[in-house]
Amino acid sequence: MPPTATTVAPRRPRQEAATGSYQQLSASVREEGLLDRTHGFYVGLMVVLGLLMAGAVAGFVLLGDSWFQLLIAGGLGLLFTQFAFVAHEASHRQVLRSGRANDRLGRVLANGVVGISHSWWMSKHSRHHANPNRIGKDPDIEMDTVSFLPESAATRTGLMAALTRVQGWAFFPLLLLEGVNLHLTSIRSLVGREAPKDGRTRERVLELAVLAVRLSVYVFVVLWFLPLGLGFAFLGVQLAVFGVYMGASFAPNHKGMKIIPADSKIDFLSKQVLTSRNILGGRWMSLLMGGLNFQIEHHLFPSMPRPHLVRAREIVRDHCRTHGVPYTETTLVNSYRIVVRYLNEVGLAARDPFDCPMVRQFRNV
Repeated sequence: MPPTATTVAPRRPRQEAATGSYQQLSASVREEGLLDRTHGFYVGLMVVLGLLMAGAVAGFVLLGDSWFQLLIAGGLGLLFTQFAFVAHEASHRQVLRSGRANDRLGRVLANGVVGISHSWWMSKHSRHHANPNRIGKDPDIEMDTVSFLPESAATRTGLMAALTRVQGWAFFPLLLLEGVNLHLTSIRSLVGREAPKDGRTRERVLELAVLAVRLSVYVFVVLWFLPLGLGFAFLGVQLAVFGVYMGASFAPNHKGMKIIPADSKIDFLSKQVLTSRNILGGRWMSLLMGGLNFQIEHHLFPSMPRPHLVRAREIVRDHCRTHGVPYTETTLVNSYRIVVRYLNEVGLAARDPFDCPMVRQFRNV
């Protein structure tokens, strides 16, 4: 591990003692009230985000036909990501007291403000939380444009194989398209073959309608108010900033951490801690990343409000040291280095179309 990444060294190699110790850790967290709601924080955050959004809209109207509109577009990309963070927290029951109220808030923010399917996100993200970095169960390491496992990379051929071999370097440039991908995947999850066959047709239709209105009205207003070329540039910048910000916030948390085999048996605490990485930076980094910098604590206590994660880190860190469970944290920049290096190492398994299997066999002898 690079020298700027720190893993808390255990005092005694008793990792097996961690099994069952989660109850002890959970009791300590509850005693300090760290699972209690922090309504004041989220009200203040939503007011600030609402004022910033109003300011962006006002700036959009006042600037008119000006290439300075691209600054507004970039600002909207940042704001939509911040609203997505709050939607993520509401989905984890962090914001409001009742589950139903949190669900409503999450749906409004995800579908109506950000333009991403709440049900698709909930399904995908819940599976990730249940089995982070577990082969065959975590959707976040399934093969997509980027391969996260060597066995996936080994199946690549042609142009995709060439991309996969340099996918670490290509990862952040590819995030420029992630905003478009998130919107398209949301729609496809509701209308395509991926749509869940759970009988909740009415909810899916309503969600699809909200998404359609949100996306179509937004695009119509931009292209109606601005000249065509500037309008498309505005949409491109906003989507690019949104995609990079979203990807750069979620990517450092698990990529390059322990991969759990599909048939492995591992206790809850170890499963969550060994596969997660914290990002140093305290409260300012928490504001920047929507609390995702405390990924270990978030995975151990998904319903914990963002302001309490700082204190929870101290408790969890000491607990892991005591029970011999490696606790990993590093800087944001170094986490990106780790992600790039890991993806490039995985990409080496991609097939070279000019590689002769017979020669490769004799090389390995």
